[in-house]
Amino acid sequence: MNMLPSAITADKVADWWTEALKVLGDVGLKALNCLIIIVVCVLIASALRVVIRRVVRRIVSGAKSKANVDDTQALERSPLADMRLVQRTRTLGTILQNIVNVSLVIIALILVVNTVDNSLLGSLTLLTAAVGAGLGFGAQNIVKDVLNGMFIVAEDQVGIGDVVELRLASGGATGVVEYVSVRVTQVRDVNGTLWYVRNGEITHLGNMSQGWARAIVDLGVPADADVPAVEDALLTTAQALAKDPKWRTRIIEKPEIWGLESVEGDTLVIRVVMKTRTNAMDDVARELRMRLRDTLLGMDVAVPSLESVQLSGPEGARRVHGANPPRTRPTPVTTTPSAPERGFWRRKRTESASAPAAPAQTKPSPTTKPAPKPEKPKKTPPNAPQSLQLPPKPDPQTPASSDPQTPSDPQAGQDPQTPGDDR
Repeated sequence: MNMLPSAITADKVADWWTEALKVLGDVGLKALNCLIIIVVCVLIASALRVVIRRVVRRIVSGAKSKANVDDTQALERSPLADMRLVQRTRTLGTILQNIVNVSLVIIALILVVNTVDNSLLGSLTLLTAAVGAGLGFGAQNIVKDVLNGMFIVAEDQVGIGDVVELRLASGGATGVVEYVSVRVTQVRDVNGTLWYVRNGEITHLGNMSQGWARAIVDLGVPADADVPAVEDALLTTAQALAKDPKWRTRIIEKPEIWGLESVEGDTLVIRVVMKTRTNAMDDVARELRMRLRDTLLGMDVAVPSLESVQLSGPEGARRVHGANPPRTRPTPVTTTPSAPERGFWRRKRTESASAPAAPAQTKPSPTTKPAPKPEKPKKTPPNAPQSLQLPPKPDPQTPASSDPQTPSDPQAGQDPQTPGDDR
């Protein structure tokens, strides 16, 4: 009887250990499976990374051996090396590594969840639908950027070190490409500003570093210059530049004279072109422009300014019909002469302040006639000639004096003068 409880306790302990070992076995097995999955994914990622690096290294080494150089800087300066291939290969290698890492992480996560509990995958269906809806509405710009970036790199549209002009939906950017990824392209402009451009916003892309470039120089000469002689001298100078050991490695073809480009007033514009390498176009154009200027000065040909000849858009197109209104002379403003001010008549006061007040006016009777109004003196114009006043006739009752001139009349005996008679 005393041995029975101990036997029951031993059975319970044995069952507990059995269940514990079973649970631990299941958990350990699942943990071991998860660990194996993670290790396998890491090994696969490492193996793919090594393969990608070897492919990139082999391509770069082949380009270096073809150019007979040892480093990438010398490869960039070499005229025989395909630097574009090296840049494209390295960019694609980086993108492939990122794609492999993300893909393996997603696969490992799904396998681990399936190993832990099979029912969790069913519940993840709703999560997957939510993620798909988010990608369709909220993250569609990110998906667009990634897809455009993959096509840009795969098609070799742009590479690191290229001079590009990007036209975006809201503006544009021009400069040197410093970094290319599947989502963002970094471009540094001439002012040093680094622009981060999303690949999904790029609508037009102009690459100035692929193939070849053309240096174009326009020179203006007077209208009375000998155009054939000037063209021969300019062509000789350009050919001398192409044969110069310092510049001949940057020039691809012989220079050309495209002749008279335009005529504007007293200026003739002659165009000289030269095909160069993409990274040497600006340097060759500067050197060619300087030598052509010296040649014209040596021929005693004045070089007029091309500011009013070379049209560079609506801002500089002063003589293009419709760009700006024509210049006209200002119309003089004529003012009509104002009428002279008219004076107004004001009654003049004759009564003094000390005069007694006037008697009150009485209403005239109808039988009495009104007194006649005094006549106003007639005004004579200032320039009208004054009439001669004759002396009064002598009274017959008054005896005439023997001397007609009296002291009281100083003007007696003088001839009468008319106004305006200056003597």
